[in-house]
Amino acid sequence: MLSFGLTYKDHTGNMLNNNDRILSQKLFQSERKIHLRWLVGLSALPLFGVVAAFGIAPDTEVQHIPTRVVVEDLRLPSIQASSGNNESFWREERIQRGDTASALLGRLDVSSEDTQSFLKEAQHAQALRQLKPGKTIQALTTQDGELLSLRYHYGGDSMLLVEKQGSHFKTTEQALPLERKVEMKSGRITSSLFAATDDANMPDAVAIQMADIFSTDIDFHRDLQRGDNFTVVYETFYSKGELVKSGRILAAEFVNNGKSYRTVYFQSHDGRGGYYTPEGKNLRKAFLRSPLEFSRISSGFSKARYHPVLKEWRAHKGVDYAAPTGTRVKTTADGSVTFAGRQNGYGNLIVVKHQGNYETVYGHLSGFAKGLHKGQHVNQGDVIGYVGMTGLATGPHLHYEFKVAGVQRNPLSIEVPVAFPIAANQKGEFNHYTQPLMARLELLRGTNLAALD
Repeated sequence: MLSFGLTYKDHTGNMLNNNDRILSQKLFQSERKIHLRWLVGLSALPLFGVVAAFGIAPDTEVQHIPTRVVVEDLRLPSIQASSGNNESFWREERIQRGDTASALLGRLDVSSEDTQSFLKEAQHAQALRQLKPGKTIQALTTQDGELLSLRYHYGGDSMLLVEKQGSHFKTTEQALPLERKVEMKSGRITSSLFAATDDANMPDAVAIQMADIFSTDIDFHRDLQRGDNFTVVYETFYSKGELVKSGRILAAEFVNNGKSYRTVYFQSHDGRGGYYTPEGKNLRKAFLRSPLEFSRISSGFSKARYHPVLKEWRAHKGVDYAAPTGTRVKTTADGSVTFAGRQNGYGNLIVVKHQGNYETVYGHLSGFAKGLHKGQHVNQGDVIGYVGMTGLATGPHLHYEFKVAGVQRNPLSIEVPVAFPIAANQKGEFNHYTQPLMARLELLRGTNLAALD
């Protein structure tokens, strides 16, 4: 160790003894000439926690720098011995396919006595009867295998908590403390919407939201083109650094066939929220363009179509959407159910009456939404049934009709009314809230970035 004119003492406060001085003199004789490169190297070492670089003028005398070696004992803090069987530890196991609660408790080193008691008292917990592979279970146990607590985050923002109270186990559902973040993603369509959102590492729930938001302007069944692109600003929620769920889209832009559609979410002081253009125009129209999230059109609106079952030419006054059996069917506008049952060639059928002279029809369903009945009010986007092939149908699909004053019209081309824009007395609040979100979209617009946090 090199010293610059400093006096060193040992850890007891005494000056260095004679052996230290002899050692110092021997080092001084053997290290009498110090080359400049060693001094520069020394300058890179931290002195009292500070690293400093300095230059030395030419012809500076460096041969007589005194050196001193100090040897001190390092006193380590004493470590208390383990207190024995009273200590507890958190253990974690990942759920594997085919696992049971009993098998997991065994891998968590829970005693057989507590395992039997736990399985008896927590058997009614639905989460433990449907263990999800890939999820983890954490258990607080003693060295003797006594189970004190168990935590299982099985999905969403809820956690199953089991705690030992005396000789019994208490099971409760608890909400996870979540940390909210705002993420930004962008992508380009090369084959399909889901392929592009997967490439951008965007959750499917956000992709579906985006399609729903823009569904009044873009028909994602027929309008999507290679080269279309999108940018999205949305919420995510984390618990202890792990993504728990995605939230609402806050702002988005979709460029379809060269035309840009932009939207931002705004919630007024009365608690009602919706999506608007940057100018305050309501993006929500009275009717969705499609009653299905994603599918393909198998048969369009036509005055003359050869019927595959009846084997004759007849008008097809609706649109058929091919989709797997069980695909969710949504009502395209607010209204009330006027019919829900079976009707001739339509098979299972739902008819919804909307404000004004509008009516929509949904046929060939495999089933109805739970509790759906005549006279029930439904909101735009509510699931009312499921795709099937009942009635005169050769394969699973939805037959959808759009009526104006009782006459079928082409739902793909008809102009539908729009909802009200932002009220004039809320425009200032709207601009204040939405401008930062629009700035985020501008940040990603025209870039090749896939994501920014």
